[in-house]
Amino acid sequence: MQSILIGVDRLNTFVGKLFGWSVLLLTLATSYEVFCRYALRSPTSWGYDASYILYGTLFMMAGPYTLSRNGHVRGDFIYRKWHPRRQARMDLALYLLFYFPGILALIYAGWSFFYMSYLMNEHSSFSPDGPIIWPFKMLIPITGVLMLFQGLVETMRCIICIRTGDWPQRLHDVEEMEKLILEEAAAKQNAGA
Repeated sequence: MQSILIGVDRLNTFVGKLFGWSVLLLTLATSYEVFCRYALRSPTSWGYDASYILYGTLFMMAGPYTLSRNGHVRGDFIYRKWHPRRQARMDLALYLLFYFPGILALIYAGWSFFYMSYLMNEHSSFSPDGPIIWPFKMLIPITGVLMLFQGLVETMRCIICIRTGDWPQRLHDVEEMEKLILEEAAAKQNAGA
């Protein structure tokens, strides 16, 4: 079971890090647009389209990666004081009541948006020679499916934690400073006791 959980984590990590490079493209495109607009007094016709497409891509494709790292926002000041089983029960209830209905709606609506855009060969209306945007809209249902897979993995983690009392291992590549400070303080307190 753990290999399946980690496998989905790895998939979403790969996708998240791959699309993370859109930050660099976004920075370059925006910098070029600003340079052309203010230094050359000749703005580009594609700068706005590129910026919202790249930012939207980054935002959407980072969602599954962030969930795989347990990095989404929650009321940590309450949650972190609970025992793992209570955390898992709360997470499981929230996944079933809110997460999965929302993700299924995202996939359903996202597919409709993409398919209609594809059929019309939709182009951006924000610039005279707007780029086609159906590939961008295709990311909506793809993100929904990746989020669905990751949500299923997180649900399995909740069930395992409820049964065992401990959270199963997950991939880690970064740690929040707050977590490191709290762990260091706990280690000092345990050493002093």
